[in-house]
Amino acid sequence: MESNETAYYKTPIGTAKIVGNENGINAVSVIEDEIKTSEVIPKYLQNCVQQLNEYFNGTRTTFDLKLNPQGTDFQQRVWNELLNVPFGKTRTYLEQSKKIGDVKAIRAVASANGKNPIWIIIPCHRIIGSDGSLTGYAGGLWRKKWLLEHENPSMQQSLF
Repeated sequence: MESNETAYYKTPIGTAKIVGNENGINAVSVIEDEIKTSEVIPKYLQNCVQQLNEYFNGTRTTFDLKLNPQGTDFQQRVWNELLNVPFGKTRTYLEQSKKIGDVKAIRAVASANGKNPIWIIIPCHRIIGSDGSLTGYAGGLWRKKWLLEHENPSMQQSLF
């Protein structure tokens, strides 16, 4: 078992805690504590910090990182399907359930979304309610709204 490295990176919507090792990124989460950006970013996390920085600067729309989230087979299927939701687009929980092949799995899909360990990079913020509402989001609904507006500024008029 490889030991994990951790780095903290300040984003416009909170401090990101990034955890990973040579096998990939295990977790990116937003934390409420004010922790300053790590002065030394571990080698295996440098590319992740760089790509998040480009994302927040508006110069990156897709991530190219080795990901290693830990979860059940079902969660892995849901998270893998989230990677197919394009930048600037949204999908409903129902559409997400259909994509993984089980239209009745809406609640399970929503639960797996909520347990997504890799914030932003596995874009669970792009999944919305069937009525267009910004349903639950582990990082807080204001962050979900911020991310969706960041990715598609014209959405502000249509969604909110």
